Amino acid sequence: MTASMVSVCTSASKAATRGTGPARAGGPFTYPSFASYVRARQPVLLRTARSLTANPSDAEDLLQTALTKTYVAWDRIEDHRALDGYVRRALLNTRTSQWRKRKVDEFACDELPEPDAAPAGDPAEQQVLRDAMWRAITKLPTRQRAMVVLRYYEDLSEAQTAEVLGVSIGTVKSAVSRALGKLRDDPELTPVR
Repeated sequence: MTASMVSVCTSASKAATRGTGPARAGGPFTYPSFASYVRARQPVLLRTARSLTANPSDAEDLLQTALTKTYVAWDRIEDHRALDGYVRRALLNTRTSQWRKRKVDEFACDELPEPDAAPAGDPAEQQVLRDAMWRAITKLPTRQRAMVVLRYYEDLSEAQTAEVLGVSIGTVKSAVSRALGKLRDDPELTPVR
């Protein structure tokens, strides 16, 4: 996300919260301001935008457009649990409009310009790796297992993991470090390396 996008989102948030009364009631899916929503959900939404377009810069522009539409409708969106769906729909609609308006500048040629695709790994081997990793994770102590799952399977930041578990960020860092050390030493994962 570009610096201008962050400043636009921050100023949009201030404008959106002016005159709207008290912040919406707390909960895991409510956001008191547009800026807090963008800070919390931007990585996930950017991944969605990148799945809709091949160019990372175009994905950022697409997300910025969708977030602008969300900002305009911020006060009309009553259920903040639906914000991701609203932004995803805006992403898809915007991308569809761009696709319909695009000027065709692709031409048929005798040779394909794309390089040969790298051979994909054997799905059975990938499943064996996933199973071995999961067995190794289940051997971890409950607290370390929870932190590893939140950090790497749920893709939460250290701060978000600490908030979910009600511990400090330092506790998350040290516990995850110890857990990763145990996973590195797990004999079942040695042949995989």
